Amino acid sequence: MPFPSSPKERDRPWVMRTYAGHSSPAESNALYRRNLAKGQTGLSVAFDLPTQTGYDPDDELAVGEVGKVGVPVTHIGDMRALFDGIPLDGMNTSMTINATAMWLLALYQAVAEEQGHDVAELAGTTQNDIIKEYLSRGTYVFPPGPSMRLITDMVAYTVTAMPKWNPINICSYHLQEAGATPVQEIAYAMSTAIAVLDSVRDSGQVPPERFGEVVARISFFVNAGVRFVEEMCKMRAFTQLWDELTRERYGVQDPRHRRFRYGVQVNSLGLTEAQPENNVQRIVLEMLAVTLSRDARARAVQLPAWNEALGLPRPWDQQWSLRLQQVLAFETDLLEYEDLFTGSVVVERKVAELVEGARAEIARVQEMGGAVAAVESGYMKGQLVGSLAERRRRMESGDDVVVGVNRFHGTEPNPLTADLDAAIMVVDPAVEAAAQEAVRRWRADRDPEPVRKALDALREAASSDANLVPATLDCARAGVTTGEWAGVLREVFGEYRAPTGVTAATGGGEADETLVQVRERVRATGEELGGRLRFLVGKPGLDGHSNGAEQIAVRARDAGFEVVYQGIRLTPAQIVSAAVEEDVHVVGLSVLSGSHLQVVPAVLRGLREAGLDDVPVVVGGIIPDSDARRLRAQGVARVFTPKDFGLTDIMGQVVDVVREANGLDERVPAPA
Repeated sequence: MPFPSSPKERDRPWVMRTYAGHSSPAESNALYRRNLAKGQTGLSVAFDLPTQTGYDPDDELAVGEVGKVGVPVTHIGDMRALFDGIPLDGMNTSMTINATAMWLLALYQAVAEEQGHDVAELAGTTQNDIIKEYLSRGTYVFPPGPSMRLITDMVAYTVTAMPKWNPINICSYHLQEAGATPVQEIAYAMSTAIAVLDSVRDSGQVPPERFGEVVARISFFVNAGVRFVEEMCKMRAFTQLWDELTRERYGVQDPRHRRFRYGVQVNSLGLTEAQPENNVQRIVLEMLAVTLSRDARARAVQLPAWNEALGLPRPWDQQWSLRLQQVLAFETDLLEYEDLFTGSVVVERKVAELVEGARAEIARVQEMGGAVAAVESGYMKGQLVGSLAERRRRMESGDDVVVGVNRFHGTEPNPLTADLDAAIMVVDPAVEAAAQEAVRRWRADRDPEPVRKALDALREAASSDANLVPATLDCARAGVTTGEWAGVLREVFGEYRAPTGVTAATGGGEADETLVQVRERVRATGEELGGRLRFLVGKPGLDGHSNGAEQIAVRARDAGFEVVYQGIRLTPAQIVSAAVEEDVHVVGLSVLSGSHLQVVPAVLRGLREAGLDDVPVVVGGIIPDSDARRLRAQGVARVFTPKDFGLTDIMGQVVDVVREANGLDERVPAPA
């Protein structure tokens, strides 16, 4: 549904969503009903990490992750409960799902069929952008080649069977969070689009005369940061390049097919734990960047909540974000005028600069063989890690001002956070046990023969060149679980570990005096202990948001540590094994998914059992104060949260931890 552009359209505002889902399908269904009753016009479903990465709730890797960052959907019964009482033919549903997108769409279609709806009338979006998962968010499962096949099959299927569905939402949002400059964000998103469109065209599944319909169903999901003018110009550049690409490379003549359609989530990366009330004005400014320019206006907007840097938002916090959109849409005169920036010399110059830079970077990626090759070589990941390191350097030096973080620290007591434990939502630990019991009961109660036949057919289809959607739909209808569907494809396709980008990245800029002093402390402490200090950076569980871990690894290397970083999705046992094999002096764990109270104690127990009681553990992530106290009581030496933005200072504290653990005195000078 397009953004309204005149007062006559005010009774048809753009699709308004809040990204939501947690605990269980029943709890999430209740939340969706409340949000729709408040005026929300679409649904944006957040799935938990086991669902996103193809595991059932009772899998070892799912421990601590069930229902934390979204809703667990394990089989068709869960999908029924998730949308109970919500008519899917009247809903525009966005599903943030990638590696398992085909599976979740099949469950959605199967439930819509049960509700008696015409599948051809279903409207919505599956994100389904696996390239950015390798680069930023980390919920990939299979290697790039088979993953592109899944996307291609979905695009080919939906063009005919679900013509109102967007089968892929090319997602530059997480690229910006991973460090992308505006030029990189545009270029890598466009490179992903080229890879997908080339794959669909070359598969032969869509007749050439219908290829314009394929292009018309490609949508984008972008990030709007707080640099208002630059972000608005970025969207105008996106629009210009998409029209150019689809016309010249793919010969699409119908301008309606070439229309650049995008939704936006404004920048969660810029939300601060310090003075979190400032996040409200940040969110409003970022929303304006994608709404003021009529010629490059978002079709759907979803806003984060002001307190996301503190933890899981409550329903009231999400309501506030919805009300921000409603005030803009219904109270202001924003929608009554033509584009406000047409003819602006400043805007035209900035757009031209972004277009030129993006064209050059797109060409560079194409020379490497395209987006898939640039993922496999580690080129794009290394570029993003390096860009984020430079962004961090500018913030730490004060070149980039973040109000309440590196300037203007003084503040009055904040009534919104007076009771921090009540300022965020906490998922009941019993949710995971209930989900585990529920999936075991589901498996025991279903008819096993249809399940076996469906999985055998899926295995056969995956081993051939058949479109995988029909076999996946049969699995959904038979009662197959998420872990079983993904497990068969893991057997056929294998799994994948993407390059981390850490090796190729530089720390950005010359070392300042503080970093030089920390280097000396690292060197001298290593000499006292008989060798170079070794720092293991670990990502336990299914949390794939690795940006923070990668920046810690880069800064630790620049500070003189020997860094051991094996990437995402490790079990506590694998982290302990690496600590033993590498004989490390300190272990750092990064957890942003809320599973810290489960995975961190498991690592501590494993280290004790391995005889490494003397190896200190530090933890970083979105960790409430009460949880941080619990972790320290269990033996964690330091807990770092987003307010600890100075990476060099963190490195200094890590040296302190190593010295304390080894009984060393303070002969080595500390940074001034």
